[in-house]
Amino acid sequence: MDVNDKVAIVTGAARGIGKAISVQLAKEGAQVIATDLNEDDLGDTHDELIGIGNKSLILKLDVTNQDSVDSAVKKIIDEFSSIDVLVNNAGTIGARGWEERDVPDESDWDAIYAVNLKGMVKITEAVIPTMKSNRRGKIINMSSITGRLGTVTSPPYGVSKAGVINLTQAWALELAEFSINVNAICPGILWTPMWQRIANRWSLDEEKWKGYTPREIFDATIKDRIPLQREQTPEDIAYAVAFLASDYAHNITGQAINVNGGSHMN
Repeated sequence: MDVNDKVAIVTGAARGIGKAISVQLAKEGAQVIATDLNEDDLGDTHDELIGIGNKSLILKLDVTNQDSVDSAVKKIIDEFSSIDVLVNNAGTIGARGWEERDVPDESDWDAIYAVNLKGMVKITEAVIPTMKSNRRGKIINMSSITGRLGTVTSPPYGVSKAGVINLTQAWALELAEFSINVNAICPGILWTPMWQRIANRWSLDEEKWKGYTPREIFDATIKDRIPLQREQTPEDIAYAVAFLASDYAHNITGQAINVNGGSHMN
């Protein structure tokens, strides 16, 4: 992919999809700024980025806090002089203990909206002026298959991810005149820490899953719902992001691209 020397910010980069995206972009030649709420959690990501050898940076970033966002963006511009790619990967599926509640409460709605929507808006609006000035940029937002079709597991999460798709389209229209591409990725079913929490929730919601381990629920779900009969991996998502971040995707904007093994085709 043609992302050599591009300056790329990845939020939620400590593990799972965010870590894979950071590593893949670095492998493709990008200068990666891997950010997360807790800088100490970025150790593994940092080690892999150092091993690849490109200029990189790990940075504490709380996307829900405007001061944290502004400080991080200033530091990045001071050190790298530009921002070419923003990957909005930071996300949450609920407030602490959400999987133990029968019904999402107000704390879940607030936590999800603060990170998945308002946090994405804060960091995006902070980098847009630089991209406008450069008259180029790639913004890639992490949505979900639940943004396409609601589920009973966490309605607020699905609503937020539908909102991500809508925001993606709005920004794509707004920023097209500046040659800034804005797209979203809708991942399918991946074995990540978040999905393990989802499986725990399913074991409470659905009688047929009672007594099953999270991995057993995951494997059965792949068999039942994925036409290609294989799970998606963080690397699958990272490959799609690397493509959208490259010049090969210069004529793609306002799209929400499914990477889900065929479970959703709309």
